[in-house]
Amino acid sequence: MFKYLRLILAIPMLLVAVSCSTQQQAGATPGTDPDLEAKARASLQQLAGSAPRTQQLMQAAKAVLVFPDILKVGFIAGAQGGKGVMFAPDGSVMGYYTARAVSYGLQAGGQTFSEAMFLMSDSAIEYLNSSDGWSVGMGPSVVVVDAGMGKSMTTTTLKSDVYAFIYGQQGLMAGLGVQGQKISKYTP
Repeated sequence: MFKYLRLILAIPMLLVAVSCSTQQQAGATPGTDPDLEAKARASLQQLAGSAPRTQQLMQAAKAVLVFPDILKVGFIAGAQGGKGVMFAPDGSVMGYYTARAVSYGLQAGGQTFSEAMFLMSDSAIEYLNSSDGWSVGMGPSVVVVDAGMGKSMTTTTLKSDVYAFIYGQQGLMAGLGVQGQKISKYTP
């Protein structure tokens, strides 16, 4: 019984420790993270290759927030976290963000995945930058798009503030749980 309790408590602690680690790149410009930017750009290319309609979505978006590597682990209690980059329509970097979440419920396993959030309005960007972190489920309306909808959506059907794509899942995570995600700005 105590082994399981320790495991349940250790998983979120490990995830927090991993997501809080900050390694500065040798020779990198202060306030930038070239490795994270490269991973985010490659991840966005992967999404565009698997859901070609996202190209149109990128052209209509005011910004795209990409988390190339989110790690999710859990056993009854779970946690996830990762770092990402917000890109302007011209491809320039608008900022760096962390995404963290905790969950509780019938769940077990671990996985990594990528997430891209297309911010369609200036108010969504302003809310993200002016609030003390952005909790998905509060603030702008967020629509999670699956692969099937991503192939059939058009720019004329877009009505929400944010469209989120989850893709590139690796690993095994099963179960049902209640979860909220918090996105906050950080400086590398």
